[in-house]
Amino acid sequence: MKCYATNWARCRNGSKKCEAIFDEPKLRAQLKAREEEAGAPGFWDDPNKARAAIHRTNAIKALLDPLDTITHALDDASVMLELMEMEDDAAQHATAERDVAAQLERFEADIRQLELKTLLGGEFDANNAYVSLHAGAGGTESCDWSDMLFRMYRRYAEAHDFELSVLDLQPGDEAGIKSVTFHVAGLYAYGYLKAERGVHRLVRISPFDSNQRRHTSFAALDVVAEVDDDVEVEIDDKDLRVDTYRSSGAGGQHVNTTDSAVRITHIPTGIIVACQAERSQHKNRDKAMKMLTAKLYEWEQDQKRKEMEKYYGDKGEIAWGRQIRSYVMQPYTMVKDHRTEHQVGNVDAVLDGDLDEFIEAYLKKGRRHEPAGKDSEA
Repeated sequence: MKCYATNWARCRNGSKKCEAIFDEPKLRAQLKAREEEAGAPGFWDDPNKARAAIHRTNAIKALLDPLDTITHALDDASVMLELMEMEDDAAQHATAERDVAAQLERFEADIRQLELKTLLGGEFDANNAYVSLHAGAGGTESCDWSDMLFRMYRRYAEAHDFELSVLDLQPGDEAGIKSVTFHVAGLYAYGYLKAERGVHRLVRISPFDSNQRRHTSFAALDVVAEVDDDVEVEIDDKDLRVDTYRSSGAGGQHVNTTDSAVRITHIPTGIIVACQAERSQHKNRDKAMKMLTAKLYEWEQDQKRKEMEKYYGDKGEIAWGRQIRSYVMQPYTMVKDHRTEHQVGNVDAVLDGDLDEFIEAYLKKGRRHEPAGKDSEA
């Protein structure tokens, strides 16, 4: 009984800690104001502004709803603990113990996820994300590695109820993919995935080497937040080069017989975006422009802060010495993040999308190093 009470107290303390960090009364006041705004006449007169307001409302609910659920569930668990203390029947007491233990275990996992959201205070952390993967040094090996990473992020998205859609994919010459750009939709998608930006390194016995030698492969990942439509980014048509081409995809997927795929180059910055997700060239262009807006916004913020190394310079060449994380499959198994020193031995679990520990370690380190009173992403 004592250990359950201790676990309950730990869960309750974690819940109270989250309430304090989120400033629960302030959040509830903001939610009330936004709901009143949404019910006012003329709210939908500007659809873009209305959608942005709803997105911000949902971001607040994403914090308050689980907090309410945990608080009520902990109250129920407290009652169950009291009933357990009064229970004389051994069989019923054992059943009650199992129920309470299972509930407390779930609560601790839920509170850990809630505490993780306390680290997401950036301006666009609650937004959707655009993610790009590019194979680096290593030829076919790196193309296969890029494909493995793409699968890892698909699994991660599935586990967190994010919706992932491929915008552009260039298959490798022999296997895997040279590059892929995809959109991840869901609350805090960008806030979590920004931790993955950088070069990822794989060490393994190559399945493409008949001599079974160890090979090292690299792939680079970039992440930018999808910005709201009310964010202004000046894009001059004369600064754009628009190319159309025929869509392609591994295994013949998403292949069209017309030049519907669109590639847009922003000449002044050299930023390139592409989309082949739709059969309509017009729709592909719209999606590509939205992605370009997001990338240009982040580029402009980098310029203003004069910290280009923070997002782009750190990546540099996609090769040795630039990696943020290493995945070693032989002669031993280990995944190690070189920024936080966090490491695990279960490579298969990580490649199946179990990234929460790495993301949490990165966010916690960022919060520790964040200057007082400064939003690290604002």
